[in-house]
This record gives sequence, C-alpha cells and structure tokens, in this order.
Amino acid sequence: MAGLYRSREGLSTRSAAFGTNSDDIQVRIEPDFDDEVTGLRKQVRRLRDVAQDIETEAKFQNDFLNQLQMTLIKAQAGVKNNMRRLNKSIVWEGSSHVMHVVLFALLLFFVVYFLAKISRR
Repeated sequence: MAGLYRSREGLSTRSAAFGTNSDDIQVRIEPDFDDEVTGLRKQVRRLRDVAQDIETEAKFQNDFLNQLQMTLIKAQAGVKNNMRRLNKSIVWEGSSHVMHVVLFALLLFFVVYFLAKISRR
C-alpha cells in the first residue's frame, strides 16, 4: 500500500507513531521544500512591507492633492472677488480713466507741437 502514495518525488510514506499496523500515513516533506517555504515567507513579508509603503505614500499624496485643491479653490475665489471689485470700480468711475488718458495724450501732443514750432524759428 505504501507504493501507491510514492507517485511524486520528495514525498514518502511512513507509519504513524502510535502503531505500525495503522492505515494512517504521514507524508514527510524534504528539507528543500522547507527552505523554499521559508524563502516564500520572506518574499511575502517583503511584498507586504512594500504594499504598506505604497499605501502610506498613496495616503500622503492624496492628502497633498486635497490640500493643493483647497489652495486652488481659495485662490480662484480670491481672483473672482478681485475681478468683481475691479468691475464695480470701473462701472462706478465710468470711463473717466480713459478720458483722462486721452486728454493727457492730446495735451502732450499740443505741447510737443508748440515746442517744435518754437524751435524751428
């Protein structure tokens, strides 16, 4: 009956510790498999640590992006308020600024014109 369970290399049968006539069969794994299992456990532990590091970094970057988004929203609100104030001041003052610039340009033109006339004499 022991020959039926020896189909794989590395597995062997032995009788149970409580009796040699028992039908219970124990499978003994070779030491190489123990080393492979230990190596796999180490790799799984490393992968778990890397996954935890990735999770920590993702949380940090998510918090950073949320703060950046809040800063951007506040900046947009500030720009909107300033544009509203600027529009109100333009409406209240009308086009007097433009009128002042045009009058200054005309005055400057006439001053330069008269200076040119005087200097030619």
